[in-house]
Amino acid sequence: MLARAHRRAAGEAYPELADIFRRYGESYRKTHFLSASQRKVMRAVSVCRTQELGGHLKQCDTCGFEHPTYNSCRNRHCPKCQSLAKAKWLEKQTSELLPVGYFHLVFTLPHEFNRLILAHKKILLALLFKAVSETLLEFGQSRLGGTVGVIAVLHTWDQTLKDHFHLHCLVPAGALSLDHSRWIGARPNFLFPVTALSQVFQGKFLALLQQACDKGKIPPANNEIKASRQKSWVVYAKKPFGSPQTVLDYLGRYTHRVALSNDRILSVQNGQVTLSYRDRKDGNRKKTIPLDAHQFIRRFLLHVLPDGFMRIRHFGFLANRSKKQALAQCRRLLKIDAALPQSPKESAKDLLLRITGIDLSRCPSCHQGTMIVIAELPRTKSSSQWDSS
Repeated sequence: MLARAHRRAAGEAYPELADIFRRYGESYRKTHFLSASQRKVMRAVSVCRTQELGGHLKQCDTCGFEHPTYNSCRNRHCPKCQSLAKAKWLEKQTSELLPVGYFHLVFTLPHEFNRLILAHKKILLALLFKAVSETLLEFGQSRLGGTVGVIAVLHTWDQTLKDHFHLHCLVPAGALSLDHSRWIGARPNFLFPVTALSQVFQGKFLALLQQACDKGKIPPANNEIKASRQKSWVVYAKKPFGSPQTVLDYLGRYTHRVALSNDRILSVQNGQVTLSYRDRKDGNRKKTIPLDAHQFIRRFLLHVLPDGFMRIRHFGFLANRSKKQALAQCRRLLKIDAALPQSPKESAKDLLLRITGIDLSRCPSCHQGTMIVIAELPRTKSSSQWDSS
């Protein structure tokens, strides 16, 4: 995304999500109900890195090339605003990695619940986190005799932006004994049996869902529960990652991914948006799909999360309330320094350069000089479709 933005600054045109919202957002708003969160996302993405947010005028100290750099909206659903957040998060996670294998597990809810989830996202998605975390912690105690650590990341989409609710979980290969005296290593290529995980996950989620219905938090879901019992609940497991760097590469791909990156938008014209996607049912082949602009916007907005809802959560010995002591003890038992390595203090530009290898100060025109700020660009309030939001 950063490389694409850098090339765009040099004058190359690429369609972006913001272009779609600016071109078709007003007509969509007139014909579809939008929640406050969805309106906020559409506005933020539409004005991101535009004059409305202000910025700086930069000039190359070698060739004299000039271009404005406008401020980011920093909305977590914006495809252009996740690189820095991801870099900072990865920096923190790097210091917390243990010298063990890491398993990748994916817990997926049957699509029979999709409509119910979309109507009650905050409650149902919280139940998903609770059911998955309780399942993994229970298996840690019964199968390993200790407390496992879990990083869980919520995804709500498939490759064509349809609703597909699932949690990606990263689990270190072992557990901290209940009395904190031992590290209990897992088998090298096996954590827990997926069939048993699926059955326990199903039971826990349905029990939690029924409790929410009984307490009046959501409407009765008898039809959804009955239909889901006739479906296979899927837990997918991959073999352990080979190295800490592989773990970080994985984390970078999944943790701060939004429903759609701008790179996948191939064209926007004549009321139609063409996307690229990978068809996992056909050997993961890369394909294209045309969508009516309003249909595209509808699908994207399916994945807007409620304000304040945390889509990355930690459990077990990695839970925020106990991680400081528990993780330090895990490190001692694994014969490494109990103190976490300190991250260097550096600017956002330097952090991105070190982690992504992309130098945002390099001139996108001559590729030799350094872009230097020569003027401030104030915010400009323009009359737009978003003024009434």
